[in-house]
Amino acid sequence: MSHQAPITRAQERGVIAASICYFLWGLVPIFWKQLAGINAVELIAHRHLWSLVFVGLVLAAQGGLAGVGAALHGWRAVGLNFLSGTMLTTNWLIYVWGVNTGHVIECSLGYFLVPLVNVATGRLVLHEHLRPLQWTAIALAGLGVGILIWQLGHPPWIALGEAASWGVYSLMRKQSPLAPLVGLAVETLLLAPLAIGFIAWQHHLGTGALGRVAAGEQFLVLSSGIVTAVPLLLFAYSAQRIRLSTLGLLQYIAPTVQFVLALALYHEPFTPDRLISFGLIWAGLVLYTFDNLVVQRR
Repeated sequence: MSHQAPITRAQERGVIAASICYFLWGLVPIFWKQLAGINAVELIAHRHLWSLVFVGLVLAAQGGLAGVGAALHGWRAVGLNFLSGTMLTTNWLIYVWGVNTGHVIECSLGYFLVPLVNVATGRLVLHEHLRPLQWTAIALAGLGVGILIWQLGHPPWIALGEAASWGVYSLMRKQSPLAPLVGLAVETLLLAPLAIGFIAWQHHLGTGALGRVAAGEQFLVLSSGIVTAVPLLLFAYSAQRIRLSTLGLLQYIAPTVQFVLALALYHEPFTPDRLISFGLIWAGLVLYTFDNLVVQRR
């Protein structure tokens, strides 16, 4: 008979931190909805700039700024981090635009698809071996997306764009030696000139948010860095203390909360026909999760 080791206090704190992290990510649409009147690209530019400021302060307090300089040694490192930052920015932009145009359900679908996209990417790019249940999970998700395309008359671009951009970003981060906070600092630092330039241009045109919207909205814009970085700090804390498989299970909290918000708070339409396609995707996730749990038990 096998006996599992008792859960340590560090693991308990890791699970709590991860749960709070994913719950906060699930609630993020409420934040962005308050800024729906502001250009989505400008919102992402502010998110970049103030995330860099906040993460920089955290790293300075931890004495970790030297890691940022070391990560920028050589053109190859700069190019790879710029590319991963571009993928992260693309993901953020699709998400914020989707939320603020009334597509929270489709945004949640994108993050439900992420684990299966990661598995498929591992097979296609890293040539990882897939187990039978993983193949079945991908097939079910693919069938669900196919039915959704047939129902909508066009691909669910928001969900697919989110899943694809986050899948590429995850692949690049998986192969990166940088810690999560240092990686985010480097990515935002490299794209900061573009963000600052866009914000300055918007201000020059007279369409920028700062100084032209209500004080409450300006406060929220300036808070976007904290809203971005705090869950990432919790994620980094939890990733050091619990298994990746546990993190993988907990990650479904975020899209589930988003899905509930879309139905209960924003009253987005969800027809029985769409339940079929979502049901197939959720079935794929159940198989994927079950397969992971079986492997961990072994």
